[in-house]
Amino acid sequence: MSNASQVPEHDGPELHVALIGYGKGGEVFHAPVIEAVPGLRLSAVVTGNPERARTVRERHPDATVYPTVADLWADAGRYEIAVVTTPNDTHAPLARAALEAGMSVVVDKPFALTAGQARELTDLAEKLGRVLTVYQNRRWDADFLTLWHLVEEGALGRVHRFESRFERWRPQAKGTWRESGAVEGGAGLLYDLGPHLIDQAVNLFGPVASVYAEVDTLREGVQADDDVFLSLHHARGTRSQLWMGALTAQAGPRFRVLGDAGAFTSHGMDGQEARLLAGESPTAADWGVSPESAWGLLGVDGATRRVPSARGAYPEFYAGVRDAVGEGEPLPVDPHEVIHGLEIIEAARRSARTGTVVALPGR
Repeated sequence: MSNASQVPEHDGPELHVALIGYGKGGEVFHAPVIEAVPGLRLSAVVTGNPERARTVRERHPDATVYPTVADLWADAGRYEIAVVTTPNDTHAPLARAALEAGMSVVVDKPFALTAGQARELTDLAEKLGRVLTVYQNRRWDADFLTLWHLVEEGALGRVHRFESRFERWRPQAKGTWRESGAVEGGAGLLYDLGPHLIDQAVNLFGPVASVYAEVDTLREGVQADDDVFLSLHHARGTRSQLWMGALTAQAGPRFRVLGDAGAFTSHGMDGQEARLLAGESPTAADWGVSPESAWGLLGVDGATRRVPSARGAYPEFYAGVRDAVGEGEPLPVDPHEVIHGLEIIEAARRSARTGTVVALPGR
């Protein structure tokens, strides 16, 4: 991982990207980040929504707008990379079709609905010799990069407990497919926020041996889970406790990490999402810089200090995609790591149904 302040200039070939889907994910989290990376060009967007198509033409006038994926597949030779950012139950079939059409593929989280689907996609990409990766952008959050470096440097000693939260106060449901859809189709917080929190925990502390989960639906008019607690026992001994909720009137710490040499606590969310929602570009000179008020606290009660935050860097993911596709460099996110995250989600669903701790096979 890197916390470099800017994506370096690129003198290799320009790669053409086709973005499949232009909801919040495509419009906010993908399109502006792709455009911020030298060597990538947002050349096409697939959306069947006329209003969204107009927005694409206004914001990305050089991009071809396709009303259906069939139109994109017929024109696939113009593009090196497809980005799938559509409802969760379409991720796996669209990724497969894009690979078979001749493109390398970025899939938004969740990679697939099951670990089995994800393995099949990974095997297909390897067979076809194409790049396949997953948009786990939260690996480039400022607070996570800061914590990752502290753990690597041994600043906390041996970590025995990792607490991580994505908590929101949204008492009124919005009626989106993430809330009103079926869990079997990828709706709910476990599939929405779970991939982020699980991926960060696994990156910090390695594979998970067993899972305990509590999964609830608390708000009226919501069909899928909106309150989730996971307890992960990592094979190396650390325990991760992960909270995600939509009915949290007072949020807990974003991170609280306990080691035998000290602890690290931080509050609030990484600022990159808010800036993207506000329409800012990741090319801004101060992109990813956290104010001192957002820095975490390191040490022992009575002897703590603020730790300057590493610089958040979502564009580094897409710079990694560019280098993997164009120059054969390692993937920014290895699908095999994300497959383990889906195994954890499947185990969590079994745990919540049975009220038991579920062991992961082969761990």
